[in-house]
Amino acid sequence: MTRVVLVTGAAHGIGAATARAFAAEGDDVLVTDVDIRAAKEVAGGITAAGGRATAHRLDVGSDTSWQVLSDEVRAEHRPPGVIVNNAYRNTVARADELPASDWEATLNVTLGGVYRSVRTFHDTLTAARGAVVNVASVHALLAWPAHPAYAAAKGGVVALTRQLSFDYAPEVRVNAVLPGSIDTRVWDTGTSADRALAERQATLGRFGRPDEIASVVLFLAGDAASYITGVAIPVDGGQTTTVAT
Repeated sequence: MTRVVLVTGAAHGIGAATARAFAAEGDDVLVTDVDIRAAKEVAGGITAAGGRATAHRLDVGSDTSWQVLSDEVRAEHRPPGVIVNNAYRNTVARADELPASDWEATLNVTLGGVYRSVRTFHDTLTAARGAVVNVASVHALLAWPAHPAYAAAKGGVVALTRQLSFDYAPEVRVNAVLPGSIDTRVWDTGTSADRALAERQATLGRFGRPDEIASVVLFLAGDAASYITGVAIPVDGGQTTTVAT
């Protein structure tokens, strides 16, 4: 049976890889992002390869945007039975230097988007006996310089994952993945020293790839993980097993 899978932040990086991975399994993918042009490129690539996908603009921090999306996909009889919450926002600054507006926006998007996804589609998830997979981060477990809002939001995603897994059981399974240093455009502005440090911090000695995160997301959303709920799995090349060096 074809599943309808909603992926947020799906225009780039981990989200795009995740959308492609579900489509390769035969699922019908809702590729959502605030960057609608890039989302259309991802969806177009999927359909060109023979898969099923449509692009939708979604600001996960906006109640109105979620309502618009809900109206669209319900009218098309394509409500999601699987949701992957990948969208995030981040501003790098210590707490005393971080504007309150950036603190609030980071929490609203990164953490609030997870809440809104379930508030909007709890009924379709329940009807499908579906799954939610939240993309958190090793920032939920470890500290890096000048990431107070991001760390708080990702830690909140892990806690919210546990809570949602309890509240919507047994019909809906809710899990999280915690990526480490993944080779996405976030690192485009990093220095060679930054990259070298990240590689040393992973016991596997390298960056992860977006598709390596997508494969774990796919597993958690599928039947092979039918007895797994409420967990947060690091996918970090061993980063959280060691003291940073």
